[in-house]
Amino acid sequence: MTPDEFRKAGHALVEWIADYRERAATGEWPVQSPARPGELLARLPAQAPEEGEAFDAILRDLDSLILPGITHWQDPRFFGYFPTAASLSSVLGDMASTGLGVIGLNWQASPALTELEQATTNWIRDLLGVSAAFSGVIIDTASSASFVALVCARERASAYAAATGGLQGFGPRLAIYTSAQAHSSVEKAALLAGFGRDQVRMIALDEEFRMDVTALAQAVARDRAAGMLPCAVVATSGTTATTAFDDVAAIAAVARRENLWLHVDGAMGGAAMLLPEYRHYWAGIEDADSIVVNPHKWLSVAFDCSIYLVRDPQHLTRVMSTNPSYLQTPMDAQVRNYRDWGVPLGRRFRALKVWFALRDEGAAALRARLRRDIDNARWLAAQVAAEPSWRVLAPVTLQTVCLRREPPGMDATQLDQHNRSWCQAVNDSGRAYLTPAIVNGRWLVRVSIGSALTERGHVQSLWDLMRQLAAVNSSSSSHERS
Repeated sequence: MTPDEFRKAGHALVEWIADYRERAATGEWPVQSPARPGELLARLPAQAPEEGEAFDAILRDLDSLILPGITHWQDPRFFGYFPTAASLSSVLGDMASTGLGVIGLNWQASPALTELEQATTNWIRDLLGVSAAFSGVIIDTASSASFVALVCARERASAYAAATGGLQGFGPRLAIYTSAQAHSSVEKAALLAGFGRDQVRMIALDEEFRMDVTALAQAVARDRAAGMLPCAVVATSGTTATTAFDDVAAIAAVARRENLWLHVDGAMGGAAMLLPEYRHYWAGIEDADSIVVNPHKWLSVAFDCSIYLVRDPQHLTRVMSTNPSYLQTPMDAQVRNYRDWGVPLGRRFRALKVWFALRDEGAAALRARLRRDIDNARWLAAQVAAEPSWRVLAPVTLQTVCLRREPPGMDATQLDQHNRSWCQAVNDSGRAYLTPAIVNGRWLVRVSIGSALTERGHVQSLWDLMRQLAAVNSSSSSHERS
């Protein structure tokens, strides 16, 4: 494709994306894709084409092949998983990054990549109310951040054992602490970092689904008495199922006393720190060793984009650095080389989409949208609480409402099946999309509000739909039991 051909095709693709967003906003398609397993695969050629095809043909197949297999995350009726308001300005930033085609192997390979990343991570850090004692790097996801954090914790606790015999040459077993409501990526990171599943402690929860800090201290004491070496604790700000906030200040006090690495997973809830009225949830954050926040969730940046903040970048680079001769430059002593701040050597120019999004929207607009989503969640929770046989099952901390319908006469197993069934009926209807989850051993339904286009009317329509389909499902279940 020549630049002239690219210009024509690019205009056509931008028109297609803009048209897609307009159509998604009107609810033209079912929110959940109606595709069946293997359906697209069966329609695709078994081999790559020998000859190039016209771009018009590719664009036609976006409509005929790809769109039917899309669950529409940008639809205002999407209430599943977590917000992912990929603003069109950040899409353009991503396009600029890909179009430039630069790779951040070191500062000299693309000076603007490095320095814009420094600037934008500082912007986000300051907007969150975190002090300049922390330095930031953009990585792909919070899963990678958890892995890097636990590797850094491991190396600090083991006196940099990776540089010698690794964990096999190190004495005591290292223990990691988190809660049962932490994201599954924390456990995965601990396994990949070599700790072993037997050394991961899932700490009990309090009545608000936060880590029980007393139980944490007791677990650390037991492990020390057993000859183990407590290594790190992961606190969560905005748990996946209920968006609960662990008590960072109380956990930090245990971490200081026990010399534990404290990593704060604020992938979702960290965004709320843009709001001054939410900053109390991060009391004690300055005692963290590392923090992660995902702008690709609630801050309008297109996936993937996580910001990892560290209090001791020298330790991070000591753990992560490699210095092959072909990457050394005369500037190395004067600049930041982000290849030493994480796993990959080559890095995308992700800072461009952060830069585009923040400059286009501004912090004030982001704060307004966050407050709108929180207000809509509180409105829905009030409707649910006032309705017989419906319950709100967790505090509405952010924009997620955890609820369940509990018709009389059903036992626990039947209630689980009932709530999973009406949730699936909502999704199958194509009129909204929800995700269920297990909390305290029981199934509930999560309503995650946060699409950029979701307004009160969409939430009201969802509430009407839930009641309608849950009632139908309840009648069917009663008939089956009789």
